[in-house]
Amino acid sequence: MQSALLLLASAGAVSAQLATTSEPSLSQIQQAAATVVPSSPTSNVGGAVFKNFYQVWLENIDYDAAAGDENQKYLASKGITLTNYWAVAHPSEPNYVSAVGGDQFAMDNDDFIQIPANISHVADLLDTKGISWGEYQENTPYPGFQGFNYSNQKTYANDYVRKHNPLIIFDSVASNATRSTRIKNFTSLWDDVANNKLPQWAFITPNMTNDAHDTNITFASVWERGFIEKLENSTDFWNESLILLTFDETEHYPIGNRIFSILLGGAVPKELVGTTDDTFYTHYSTLSTVEANWGLPSLGRWDCGANIFQLVADKVGYTNYKVDTSNLYLNSSFIGPLSTNDYSNYSSVWAAPATGNETCAAGHGILQAVKDTWGKLTPTYNYTSPFPYDTVSGKDIKVSFSRNGTTWISGVNDTKIATTTSGTSPSSTSSTAAATSSGAASVNGVSGGLALALSSFISFAAIL
Repeated sequence: MQSALLLLASAGAVSAQLATTSEPSLSQIQQAAATVVPSSPTSNVGGAVFKNFYQVWLENIDYDAAAGDENQKYLASKGITLTNYWAVAHPSEPNYVSAVGGDQFAMDNDDFIQIPANISHVADLLDTKGISWGEYQENTPYPGFQGFNYSNQKTYANDYVRKHNPLIIFDSVASNATRSTRIKNFTSLWDDVANNKLPQWAFITPNMTNDAHDTNITFASVWERGFIEKLENSTDFWNESLILLTFDETEHYPIGNRIFSILLGGAVPKELVGTTDDTFYTHYSTLSTVEANWGLPSLGRWDCGANIFQLVADKVGYTNYKVDTSNLYLNSSFIGPLSTNDYSNYSSVWAAPATGNETCAAGHGILQAVKDTWGKLTPTYNYTSPFPYDTVSGKDIKVSFSRNGTTWISGVNDTKIATTTSGTSPSSTSSTAAATSSGAASVNGVSGGLALALSSFISFAAIL
């Protein structure tokens, strides 16, 4: 296997804290549940296509199994079926984190992880325009609960798990009571629906029974249909909203990580109800879509170049990338600080986001906090880490991308990256040229892996 040249940022102050997974006592949980008050801030910020964005995640189902379920078919008939939507990793936790943080951070586990406070996420983006946000986590015992899990107290079955609660994993949320109390259970969801107190952005996670993790697609789809039909009666939830129904990942790891996904809600034009969208999307597309809709900055990570949902792309005038997924898998992690299952992929160094003048997918630049945190770091070269390879084909990865008709191919050898071009090099003012692909997959017909034009250099990380 070849070695790789990885362009990373030296960031001594940026580190992850792997905390104990021990639980508070039941009496401590009950005491907190009796005293912690949920927070339900609201706002009314208009967007290009939708006023609200809600996503509901189920668990671990292959595309064909979900697409064949009768209740999933019914839900699809009420919206747009996304036939080319992909998870970005295995197991669960890196997918959830990616959807709010724009990166897996090389996470290859479902451990109790605390991402440091100077790593930005979607809530930081929404806060720039005062857009209200929150999470609804079924059976979490009280707002902002930070335990590893909380079981059903009668049957002791799995209910709430931290790994499915993406924002609580970020210390800037967990350590801030004003923020953490926006993460509530479904009792608060129905209270907020009844009182017109829903946030404009929300991440909704059923418990481990209802989300199919401990059951199956039939059980979860019956639950989801009933859940959505009940919420459809709420104009506050449904009208002017774009609602994503998706899964965290496939059940089987060796296959491509494509997952059945649906867009619903009042923001879906009537002429698109019952149609399909074959555009290539990933969990990062939820971020880029939100950024484009509300004119928000980017996190400067994989959200920066991710395709945005076509109905929004059409409205804001953005052209999505075409990606050949013939050999795409997206089923493994890359080198970084949160690798614990595969120590050959461990590095204490955090990959730097873009911090320059990139316009990113939505054309609104990089979040200022990201620039302030990362912009002064000095890029360093690391020759020591083994280059990830495709676990299915056994081949080393090559990375490539295409921008404005110009193809860039980076071949990897033992000590350096040799770059061939058919035009001028990416500049710090160009649109980000990222398209998430992998292995022998291709971008705009170009064979290669995954690349992202960041600042005036190319920073890449392979995702298999």
